[in-house]
Amino acid sequence: MSRIIAACNQKGGVGKTTTCVNTSAALAAMEKKVLLVDMDPQANATQGLGFSPQDFEEDLYDILTQAEGDVTKAQVRHFVKPTSMPFLEVLPCSRSLAGLEVQLITQPLREKRLMRVLEAVRDDYDFIFIDSPPSLSMLTLNVLTAADTVMIPIQCEYYALQGLAELLNTIRLVQQNLNPKLSIEGALLTMYDSRLNLSKQVAEDVQNTFSEKVFKTIIPRSVKLSEAPSFGQPIILYDALSSGAMRYMELAKEIILND
Repeated sequence: MSRIIAACNQKGGVGKTTTCVNTSAALAAMEKKVLLVDMDPQANATQGLGFSPQDFEEDLYDILTQAEGDVTKAQVRHFVKPTSMPFLEVLPCSRSLAGLEVQLITQPLREKRLMRVLEAVRDDYDFIFIDSPPSLSMLTLNVLTAADTVMIPIQCEYYALQGLAELLNTIRLVQQNLNPKLSIEGALLTMYDSRLNLSKQVAEDVQNTFSEKVFKTIIPRSVKLSEAPSFGQPIILYDALSSGAMRYMELAKEIILND
């Protein structure tokens, strides 16, 4: 049985998509079968793996609109695309996904569309990663309902913890009403700069907030990590010897040990 991990934080620019793309690629490099699901209408995870949203006539939006009832593996496999890494596949999206919010408002079981889709194929993978939108929306509720655990990327900058109480409250509500098995995978410190006292202070604040639920791996601020998406490559393909690539390999090992 695979593990479904959602990366969530309603603040934008925290390294959420970077973490999804690069952790998925690192696990694939270890020959773990991985599916990356792009649930952010900005489609940055799709682009980070070398695709354009215009490359596909149909994408995640289309299978979610079909998921009113049970979904078959064959239906979902039609939308899954291979990547340049043998063990990594992607379920891409486009900006049309944003329109799903309005469509689902009056639909029954509207929070369970993604869960139905992923349950149909979860046995095909060791890990499924979901990149969520930077908001607490109906799409995010679908993500949290489908996930087993939540990874929370937190950038080491001012206001880092702002809004986290709202996210944690949403997770609690989902646990109570939609997905009782949901748990926190861990908080991940991103964009860390060891030269700055601010980074050290944020790291201390996160440790106090999440206690043992903080990953030992810390993702540094890195030019290479920022460049890789523009080439449509995860960091392990763009520059395997960079500090960013090595940290995401360490993070992947931590996740495997937590399995």
